Amino acid sequence: MELKYEVEGGNFTIAGNASSGVKKLLKQLNVDPKVIKRIVVALYEGEVNVVAHAYKGIIYVDINAERIHIVIEDEGPGIPDIDLAMTVGYSTASAKVREMGFGAGMGLPNMKRNADVLKVSSAVGKGTVVELITYLSN
Repeated sequence: MELKYEVEGGNFTIAGNASSGVKKLLKQLNVDPKVIKRIVVALYEGEVNVVAHAYKGIIYVDINAERIHIVIEDEGPGIPDIDLAMTVGYSTASAKVREMGFGAGMGLPNMKRNADVLKVSSAVGKGTVVELITYLSN
């Protein structure tokens, strides 16, 4: 099963639409609630990163019996230092984004903690691609 969500940069009113839709679907598929929680946390962090940092993005979700594979592609400033961005508490969020309660520097670390596989690639001035894989059974 394949899903696609478009994400508009700067539009915090729609942040969470993809993760909510995926959560609802995974519940209908009787996926373990603990696994659903991990997937939704990782996906939500990715969505918020696109909204907070990029001009726009697309989220691709592929679900099969063994795993859920998520690819988040954005057009934005890119990440100059991925290792630094993986550091808990490191953030490049604007003051405006921080005032809204986002940008605490937990996005990528939370994605890593909640996915079985995390791959991040980025080109400064072009954008970022985040790939998440979570296995549906142990």
